[in-house]
Amino acid sequence: MDQPPRIGRYSLVRRVGAGGFATVWLARDEQLDAEVAVKILSDNWIEDHDVRRRFLAEGRFLRKVDSLYVVGVHDIGEADDGRPFMVLTYADGGTLADRIKAGPLEIAEAVRIISQVGRGLKHLHSRGVLHRDVKPANVLFRSDPAGDRAMLSDLGLGKSLAEVSRITMPGGTPSYVAPEQVRGERLDHRADLYSLGAVAYAAFTGQAPYGVASLGAVMQIDAPPPSMTTHRADVPDAIDVVVRRALEPDRDKRWPDLDSFLNALRDAHTTGQIPPVLVPAAEMPTPAAPPADVDQATALAGANQPTVAAPAGRGRSRTVAALAALVLAAAGAYGGYEVVQMMPTTIEYQSLSVDVPRGWSQKAERVDGPALLVSTDTANWSHATDVDGVYVGVMDGSTLPTTTTPPPGCDAIPGEKQTIGDRPAVIFRYSCDTAHTVLERFIQYPDGKLLQVQVRDDNPDKRQNVLDSASYLPPGG
Repeated sequence: MDQPPRIGRYSLVRRVGAGGFATVWLARDEQLDAEVAVKILSDNWIEDHDVRRRFLAEGRFLRKVDSLYVVGVHDIGEADDGRPFMVLTYADGGTLADRIKAGPLEIAEAVRIISQVGRGLKHLHSRGVLHRDVKPANVLFRSDPAGDRAMLSDLGLGKSLAEVSRITMPGGTPSYVAPEQVRGERLDHRADLYSLGAVAYAAFTGQAPYGVASLGAVMQIDAPPPSMTTHRADVPDAIDVVVRRALEPDRDKRWPDLDSFLNALRDAHTTGQIPPVLVPAAEMPTPAAPPADVDQATALAGANQPTVAAPAGRGRSRTVAALAALVLAAAGAYGGYEVVQMMPTTIEYQSLSVDVPRGWSQKAERVDGPALLVSTDTANWSHATDVDGVYVGVMDGSTLPTTTTPPPGCDAIPGEKQTIGDRPAVIFRYSCDTAHTVLERFIQYPDGKLLQVQVRDDNPDKRQNVLDSASYLPPGG
């Protein structure tokens, strides 16, 4: 079937991708004068009710989460020929699969990308959605003034956590799917954690951990993959241990959650030491030999390997999550290091969510608004600019502010306009007497609200990570 020049108010510019069930087009929203991506069901599936249902379910799953690190859905409709379509955030920077084809990523760049993808997964999980098909081809990049940003896409295999708590049909992409997902077992967030670990392995080494070509071969995996240093000598041992633990075939031996994995990966990168873990663990098992059906071609990235799907046959708490430190010492830790781990550091309140450093989570206060203040010393937040922390709040506002009042002892630098996702934003940087730099960002939402985020810390990477992690979900999704 020939593709019409337009769908609804969207004029199609060029095809940018195609899969087994749908085609994605770069399009222009003529009313808003903006580039978007239009994903439309392939015409040969128009009469397949199960595929059609799955396509629409993907749109609903994407709509559930409001995250900088997950592709957003802006519209949904039906073409003149009856095919459903959805309008998505346009990612102009290609895919992670494209980058891996060129070879392993720089260590710092790989850590940055995996951290961003991990945030997207955390936001999906917090909304009760399991992705089930995390792979390099489903990691897209969008250009921002400060650089590009990784975003998760394609929830065609997505399932609600309520659904996967029951027996599920096997499915996934062989090189990146967790063994328990292939076996059709009851799933939880650790299935996505395994896939993220496999993506990390590919980003660091340029090839998937096993390179298996079939779901049946995945069931033969009984140990973590060979050390990444066998493929790339400059991968730090600490990072190798962290990633390979995420790839334990036995999910009870993996990192217990995404926060543990992401925190450990960052620590391994910044300190060069094998990081602490939450529970005692035996020494890493002997690396598994690749399963029998691996060949040299599939052992490369496996990044564009197709998803294999079997045929058919949340509300947030109104209280701040209590976060406590748990210290466990154990013998037999990786490399002889002590086993120590802090609890997760994602804090949610009503419609707000923010990821914070471990020390900050000891102080979290709800504020009328709704708003949330998380810092090492919330009592002194209004008086001192040398107190590390973050304020996240929602206020009424149909336009972005052009000026702000700097914190005491700080000078304002003129605001810089940004686009966060598809939303207009402005960021202010304050230079303070205490040598702190304070960042404050306002993001405009279509419900007539502004998300205000102010971060105080002397570490520029930490400031930016906290700033970018803050999110707001408008009422009704």
